[in-house]
Amino acid sequence: MSISNFRAIETFTKAIELGSIRRAAAAHGISPQAASQALAALEARLGVRLLHRTTRSIALTSEGQQFLESTQPALAALERALDRVRNAKDEITGPLRIVAPKYSFLPLLWPLVDEFCRRHPGVQPDVKLDDRIGNWVQDRADVGFRIGSAPEDGLIARRLFAMQLIVCASPSYIAAHGAPASIEQLASHRCSVFRHPGTGRILPWLLKVGGEVISLDLPPMLSTNDAQLETEAVLSGQVIGLLSGLSAAPFIRAGRLVPLLSEHASDHMNVHIYYGSRKAQPSRVRAFIDLAVERLTGSSSYVLDARELAAAEANGRKKKRQR
Repeated sequence: MSISNFRAIETFTKAIELGSIRRAAAAHGISPQAASQALAALEARLGVRLLHRTTRSIALTSEGQQFLESTQPALAALERALDRVRNAKDEITGPLRIVAPKYSFLPLLWPLVDEFCRRHPGVQPDVKLDDRIGNWVQDRADVGFRIGSAPEDGLIARRLFAMQLIVCASPSYIAAHGAPASIEQLASHRCSVFRHPGTGRILPWLLKVGGEVISLDLPPMLSTNDAQLETEAVLSGQVIGLLSGLSAAPFIRAGRLVPLLSEHASDHMNVHIYYGSRKAQPSRVRAFIDLAVERLTGSSSYVLDARELAAAEANGRKKKRQR
């Protein structure tokens, strides 16, 4: 059914309900002339006259009576369906589809999802972790997170915080192999490298020198496409790794990892949350976005400032000298 037919039927039923085409027009926010034209067009499409009408009154024809009796149940059912959708929009229940990168993101995402579900137990999260840049429509996503690149056109993005890349080693690695004192010395150490999950390409280390970010290709002692495995390898003392602040910050603060060459830690990439227009979002989506923005914007949980990095590095190197 076309929109014009549907509106004409609405006008027809409202005119019978209110006893006047003029009142029906006012109820629908259109002019009496537009209402009369819509009814005339509907009658022309049906090939029958639905109403006897004068300037002062209207009355149903026998065909109009049959048409009214046939359309009223369908219109009532449609109105009930519209009411259900409107009400559901304001309930914080139902599926919540979240897309996020797999790289380093689990430590950040799960506490957020866990808190949201405790607040709203009627929500059913559907979480997809994938380092490949997907298609927003095909993924049927309600809200997404992204590191670095901006989302596709038509989406709203909000920056949450900068993502650091920090050279890290465990105290046991430093005790066994020492710690590099310069970027040049990295090539003689046991380094891990990250393999891009989508392309399979080994990624260079990105380090800050002065105000610029440089790429450094290192001979890998370990390569992996899983950030959690790389973090475990660094924690075990097998390798030095260039880890994201998402993975490394809690371990640095706990003393389980030591930042090295901290003056070269880069922070040129950002973590964003992105979503469609807020105007048509269900309440569960708006509530999750609000929680994510509240908890993560400018968060220091996964970012160490220059003073904290330098202090952690000095303390880690000092312990090595004391041994």
